[in-house]
Amino acid sequence: MDEFGFPDLTAEQIETLCSTAENAARRYVLSKVAPKLVENLNISVEAEGTKPVNVTVEVELTFSPKIKEINAEKLAKEAVEEAHRAVENYLRKLACPS
Repeated sequence: MDEFGFPDLTAEQIETLCSTAENAARRYVLSKVAPKLVENLNISVEAEGTKPVNVTVEVELTFSPKIKEINAEKLAKEAVEEAHRAVENYLRKLACPS
């Protein structure tokens, strides 16, 4: 991830960063699969450091046995990528407030 020119993140900003990533991953998964067909969706986001901040996102996903055409592992990886994009966007907004 690129380094951005921003001051050290506050605890509140780190919390917002983590919830932004989690929400992005959750929205992505639920935009691809109906919630009633998701048996398990666990999203873990950890942020270490403040400058630079390192963000780790993990998505565990299992579907109802009714779903056979969607690869849960691939969708989980895509959700992690979406979460990282959301983190980047959040950090860019901090670096360059409009």
